[in-house]
Amino acid sequence: MSDEVEAGFVRVRLDLSYDGSEFSGWAKQAGGRRTVQGEIEDALRTVTRSRETYELTVAGRTDAGVHARGQVAHVDLPREVWAEHHVKLLKRLAGRLPRDVRVWALREAPSGFNARFSAVWRRYAYRVTDNPGGVDPLLRGHVLWHDWPLDVDAMNEAARGLLGEHDFAAYCKKREGATTIRTLQELSLVQGEDGIVTATVRADAFCHNMVRSLIGALLFVGDGHRGSDWPAKVLAAGVRDSAVHVVRPHGLTLEEVGYPADELLAARNKEARNKRSLPGAGCC
Repeated sequence: MSDEVEAGFVRVRLDLSYDGSEFSGWAKQAGGRRTVQGEIEDALRTVTRSRETYELTVAGRTDAGVHARGQVAHVDLPREVWAEHHVKLLKRLAGRLPRDVRVWALREAPSGFNARFSAVWRRYAYRVTDNPGGVDPLLRGHVLWHDWPLDVDAMNEAARGLLGEHDFAAYCKKREGATTIRTLQELSLVQGEDGIVTATVRADAFCHNMVRSLIGALLFVGDGHRGSDWPAKVLAAGVRDSAVHVVRPHGLTLEEVGYPADELLAARNKEARNKRSLPGAGCC
């Protein structure tokens, strides 16, 4: 599948962040719901004085209430529009965008770059506290309160059984025609001096609700409701388990997206579009 930029256009990479509390997710929706994509596309159209809305492609679509610190997107703009506006575009967007979304960098993307398909990993953080008194009011929009004491060592032991390439169907909301095979590169938890447990979750890609479901399973281990081997057993079963809860979105933040060297972008772009299967899997 070709991803050539149309003649007369230039592909622009955007690095951005947002507080997802008041957004109905990243993707534009019918019915006038407020979304990150909608806000940025509207702002771009306004500050470039364009009649057309130029559509953004994002590295990872986030759900309602999920935050992003290191989100990446791209947009294809007419070359004359980019030439006229690029010097002042960042500052003009800062003046037009609402305060809960910021674009931090705008630059012409290298050949072969696609914000979604060129990415080799996405890194999320999920933050939770078991403090008996609850969450610091200043952090309440970014930290989940779990009202049972958590054994972080047990959670890390359980996490190790989930690493690697697997079919994560048991931890994903199935979407028609989409694979649930993913490579989970990192899943680890650290409790800070402030009592907040930060789970770092990194994979080549994520299917819908995957991170929040994994955290839900680990919390059940951490509070003693399940043993450390239970999340891996759920994974191996390959079906949704009613005991795996999708935790609330506000504790989740997309922290960073990784890309290969410029000369490898096009190859990664092509590779990521191929539907995956596990080694030894049959065709039917």
